[in-house]
Amino acid sequence: MARTACSNLLSTLTLLPNKPSIFTKNSQLISVFNGRKTRLQSSSSRISMSLRAGIVGLPNVGKSTLFNAVVENGKAQAANFPFCTIEPNVGIVAVPDPRLHVLSELSKSQRAVPASIEFVDIAGLVKGASQGEVVRCFEDNDIVHVNGKVDPKSDIDVINLELVFSDLDQIEKRIEKLKKGKAKDSQSKVKEEAEKSALERIKQALMDGKPARAVALTEFEKDAVKHLCLLTMKPIIYVANVAESDLAEPENNSHVNEVMNLASELRSGIVTISAQVESELTELPSDERTEYLKSLGVNESGLGNLIRETYSLLGLRTYFTSGEKESKAWTILAGMTAPQAAGVIHSDFEKGFIRAETVSYDDFVAAGSLAAAREKGLLRSEGKDYIVQEGDVMLFRFNV
Repeated sequence: MARTACSNLLSTLTLLPNKPSIFTKNSQLISVFNGRKTRLQSSSSRISMSLRAGIVGLPNVGKSTLFNAVVENGKAQAANFPFCTIEPNVGIVAVPDPRLHVLSELSKSQRAVPASIEFVDIAGLVKGASQGEVVRCFEDNDIVHVNGKVDPKSDIDVINLELVFSDLDQIEKRIEKLKKGKAKDSQSKVKEEAEKSALERIKQALMDGKPARAVALTEFEKDAVKHLCLLTMKPIIYVANVAESDLAEPENNSHVNEVMNLASELRSGIVTISAQVESELTELPSDERTEYLKSLGVNESGLGNLIRETYSLLGLRTYFTSGEKESKAWTILAGMTAPQAAGVIHSDFEKGFIRAETVSYDDFVAAGSLAAAREKGLLRSEGKDYIVQEGDVMLFRFNV
């Protein structure tokens, strides 16, 4: 039975049976569906600048093609054969953000450092393997579907069932361990009782075919069970992998419409991508990519759409630091205060936080530099209670 694991990053979910986890608590799970579809799943507890996402799915749905496309130096083999990706392939890509380039130019920075997302291509899932996430929405007689036909709903049902099985396996083992163990102190006992109660209710929901995220839990109960990193606890984005001809008007694809309806029922997000187009983009010079996308009737790459939807789903925000040495993008959770945002750079910044000299991105660009923004009164001195806004350009003052 597959397992998830987590540490402290952005919650990536992967099902790697009998192997050490390569994911952290702050990663995401991407399911690919041919038709093409990919699903992205995630939750976060503590944010780092780097996000992680596992790409999973049924064989021959475009999973490895998508991975190869979004990770230009990917080594995965997109072969028409189940389990051609036996070992996970890992690649890191920059999060597209044109604002970073503008800030770097204005500050005459020596380098620009974008936020990044790490993709991991996981071996293809088949029914009973508890190993992945992908669905197919395109027709191609040359690429054989593992179940013999293109049926997005069936693919999604198989994937969700495998996730349920994986969670049930973990929950049953954990409940058994809790029954045998004895809490060392009263505080531990209270937490264990909360965990046991929550797991019993989650188990029943899973037996009824419902995801763990459908169970109403108190914040204390959520904290008690989060160490299990349950797959069905995480929000999901379905990424519909379509043919080039459907990219501009995906609603004309019946398979995509089916996924849209399912995503709505499951309260999940959906993004449309053509893995083939993404693959072709990697072969073009950067200055030709925009024109190529426009010729297809779209303004943004699938990777950009996917990352943007991920940020929205997870409630993530970006702030910047910018100077002569470097301009850098930092990823944080919406609602983080200035000290917490500073802590993403280094824990000393949060511990010794004094203030944050802050200017909005638009004001920074209008002024032309941090110094000019200060002269024009656009640079604000924010304290410990300030909630960092999307696109803030910040300079932290601290003392340790």
